[in-house]
Amino acid sequence: MQQKNKPEDDNESHLSDLQGDPLISTLHMIIRHLIRVLAVLMVLVIIWCIADVVMVIYEKLTEPPLMLLTLNDIFAVFAAFLAVLIAIEIFANITLYLRDDVIHVKLVIATALMAVARKVIVLDTSIIEPGYLYGIGAIVLALGITYWLVSTKPGT
Repeated sequence: MQQKNKPEDDNESHLSDLQGDPLISTLHMIIRHLIRVLAVLMVLVIIWCIADVVMVIYEKLTEPPLMLLTLNDIFAVFAAFLAVLIAIEIFANITLYLRDDVIHVKLVIATALMAVARKVIVLDTSIIEPGYLYGIGAIVLALGITYWLVSTKPGT
């Protein structure tokens, strides 16, 4: 008969209530419920972001000249779309805490890459300092290399 409260058991979650201490078990249960609350709140944020996308598109298309988007308008729409995608990735990260006993580094790095990509897409290069642009470039390079290393690791 296999014991289920061994730490090395593959089916055990890092927030399971199979701990020996009743206080720790209770605290883990509270955290699991709070993660569920965060997931619900994130879904509300995603709905709000989608409403924002609709509003941005509506506002940009109803400004003169009607039904035409300038380059800045297109960037504003892209930024709104990317905000929704980032919110969805964050929701996926939140729900992973309920299902697995490890943080999925690849998904977290992909979320960070998407957030930085959003920043780069809407970046107005005419008003930023060169050091800031070099910093963003270094972050993108570091995240890209990290994502590649995690993706090429055997077993992922």
